[in-house]
Amino acid sequence: MRSRNVGDTLRGPSRTVYFATTNRGKFREAARITSGFGIRLRRLRWEKQEIQSNDLKEIASFAAEQAARSTGLPIVAEDSGFFVSALKGFPGPYSSYVFKTLGSEGILKLVGKNGDRKVFFLAAVAFCRPKMRPKCFTGVISGRLADKARGVNGFGFDPIFMPNRGSSRTFAEMTTDEKNTMSHRALAFRKFSDWFATD
Repeated sequence: MRSRNVGDTLRGPSRTVYFATTNRGKFREAARITSGFGIRLRRLRWEKQEIQSNDLKEIASFAAEQAARSTGLPIVAEDSGFFVSALKGFPGPYSSYVFKTLGSEGILKLVGKNGDRKVFFLAAVAFCRPKMRPKCFTGVISGRLADKARGVNGFGFDPIFMPNRGSSRTFAEMTTDEKNTMSHRALAFRKFSDWFATD
């Protein structure tokens, strides 16, 4: 499916890359990272085609390749998973669906008050140009499950994730810039940006 706002005017300089996502929060976070490397990130409102897979890299790579082939544009696609130790890694690659159906409160109820609080976020960022194979970059951050949802920033499971890096705040209690100093998505986009800027 081609985005309604994609046209010849979007075909800019080679330092422009298009992020295939309908999630504004993801785009804002990623654009702040890529701009520091001189890369102009444009949002492509694209309903990515997700395959059923336990591998986030495979999911992101498939989406990037499909979007690049359909639009003829250089594309990045991203997929993230929230892995809860007490639930044996669930929801993992199914995080988006689980968030829509259970939400943060549902995860807290499943774990209970005495369950293992260890969790981590994993992000996979895939880049693809038309007629090329996708290249994938990952980022991970470990943390703890909060006792209750806190904060109004961010999205997804951010209100119940407290990073291990010296903070008792959840991602949803941080500004975008604060979150970008450590988040899984920021780490993956930095790896991509560093590679793209020198490629």
